[in-house]
Amino acid sequence: MLGHGGVDDDGTGSFVGRGPELALLEKALAEDRLITVTGPGGVGKTSLVRRALERAAGTDGPFPEGTHWAELSPLPDDRLFVATVADALDLADHTSRTLAEAVREWIGRRRLLLVLDCCEHLMPAVRTLVRDLLAAAPHLVLLLTSRQPLGTETERVLEIGPLPHPAGGGEALALFTDRAAAAAPGRRPPWSGEQLTAARAVCERLEGVPLALELAAAQLTDHSVEELADRLARRIGSLSTPHPLQPPRHRALRTAIGWSHEWCEPHERLLWLRLSVFGGPFDEDAARAVCSAPPLTTNDVPGLLAALTAKSVVRRAPDGTYRMLDTIREYGAMWLAEICEGDALRSRHAAYFRGLVRIAEDEWLGPAQRDAYRRVETAHGDVCAALDHYQATAPARALDLAGRVGFFWACCGHLHAARHYLERALAGTRPEEVDRAGRGRALWALGVTLLLQGEKELGHQIAVGCEALAGEGGPAGGGERELRPALDAAYLLGLSHLLAGRPLAARIVADNALEARPAPPFASGPRLRCHLVRVFAQTGMGLFDEARAEATALREGCAERGEYWTRAYADYQLALISLLEGRAAEAAGHAGAMLESKRELGDSFGTALGLDLLAAARGAAGEEEAAVRAYGTAHAYWQSVGHPQRGTPELAPVRERFERGARDVLGDLAYEEAFRAGVRHGHAQRTRGGDHGPG
Repeated sequence: MLGHGGVDDDGTGSFVGRGPELALLEKALAEDRLITVTGPGGVGKTSLVRRALERAAGTDGPFPEGTHWAELSPLPDDRLFVATVADALDLADHTSRTLAEAVREWIGRRRLLLVLDCCEHLMPAVRTLVRDLLAAAPHLVLLLTSRQPLGTETERVLEIGPLPHPAGGGEALALFTDRAAAAAPGRRPPWSGEQLTAARAVCERLEGVPLALELAAAQLTDHSVEELADRLARRIGSLSTPHPLQPPRHRALRTAIGWSHEWCEPHERLLWLRLSVFGGPFDEDAARAVCSAPPLTTNDVPGLLAALTAKSVVRRAPDGTYRMLDTIREYGAMWLAEICEGDALRSRHAAYFRGLVRIAEDEWLGPAQRDAYRRVETAHGDVCAALDHYQATAPARALDLAGRVGFFWACCGHLHAARHYLERALAGTRPEEVDRAGRGRALWALGVTLLLQGEKELGHQIAVGCEALAGEGGPAGGGERELRPALDAAYLLGLSHLLAGRPLAARIVADNALEARPAPPFASGPRLRCHLVRVFAQTGMGLFDEARAEATALREGCAERGEYWTRAYADYQLALISLLEGRAAEAAGHAGAMLESKRELGDSFGTALGLDLLAAARGAAGEEEAAVRAYGTAHAYWQSVGHPQRGTPELAPVRERFERGARDVLGDLAYEEAFRAGVRHGHAQRTRGGDHGPG
């Protein structure tokens, strides 16, 4: 699965055999820039690539700026293809250029490996991106896995076949034995006599296909190896003709998957089919909510899920989530289409993820904020699928979901996805078809997205529109919920003024909104954000005492509630004020606290801001080399969001002064060495998803 550029363990167990193939792949990685590992489904292409990269991980290797893994199998089409690649690179682009342009420019002259796993269903889009990346990035190496070659002149194709299985032995028997020992300790190999003969027959009839052997080994929890061989011999004869809806597949794999399906209990089969609706990882709660419909009850699902896991139909990750291999998911989706449950299942799936986002929004102010961010981030692909479903079937719900998830995506760096879905949902509904609050929420989220992309004029226009829309509801009245549209509009308009360098205008907007109906700062998220705008405006106006007092109160309130997002920006302001008033150590402490909060939320933009501030604080403390390394680390993060340093206006002259001072003290050579070391540290930390501190 895609993480912050790294290669995650797929949980398939020990790696067996493939020595010659590994040697060929390692040689290709050293000599070629475009390698495609091809072979039929279930033959072990992905496992082979993972193993090769694991072996290379302990060496210096040719990829000093990391290996980045984009898993493409969950994508139904190419609409989110480039966004998935950007996520794999941990590129949270904050510009309005196309994402493909951002990816090309970010890779640039970096020496890295990009893995595109399971490409076959996206070939036209993959060809285009691969062509453009190879032309624009001279040190990039691309490694693809696919059931078919890309078909370009520069491509080196490594075709992977089944495991060797001479007379049912060889590496195929070794893999089957290994998986059998893990699945059925009570029937633990080594086998001898009739058992060994039966095991060899299983390997021979399954033609050495690794996934087929793993599925067969999982059956040993309930059956002897002799029973497996006997039933397999009878089943092979009945499957000479594939199912008419089934894509072409190696006969052995088709046999093993169908065989596993046949040996499942009826309710297990039904859950298998229904689980195919999930594109990404899912937990037990999601499975219960989406897959519980007659004849399955919510109480049935946990036991059935455990049974499917034991049969290797579903794989359980160390974090407790589940996922299906794409080949097995395809089989489930094929049968799902036959029983005509797809529409109802997709509706339950969309409703579940709409509910997940609503809960995350409700938990924004409390101790569950961090987990809410992570749940929304993990569910990104399934939330996109829910939006697509609603756009086609219930546009008003698409608008509601896009408006609620848009702010999360903006904070997590999914600005291109946020803009795409928000603009589409707004264009797909007429104002009279949706409630005013829902449309206002979507416009507000789009405005935030545009401002973060640097579209200041367009973002300001939307802010003015949100203010007008909020005013259409008449005089502010009722509770905090009824005030939300006006407070949201004030936050957006205030943010627009701040980014344009108009702190007084931002202060007036925030004051007017907060004083119209006074309430505690934590009465709602929109109110809290307006207080934050006021703090930034106070600092921009030089009202440091007022800003410090309000920022301190906000930070304390956030700490009591376990809230991270606002706390980070309160710490940013406290650090900036301390720096401007000459208290370098205090500034560094607040900058470090901001970085801790931003790490919890995975916010590259906020991390870049905090690192810039920390660098300035260290420079002020006379720690020139540490300051320059921090500037270099910040530079790596600024590159990941597509902007040069873009902190608050008050920080720019301070940063420039300390940069000049550090260069004067260290000299040009030492300055550049420290800066490059910081950049390398920043890239390494982003790739590993670790500590965001300076190098």
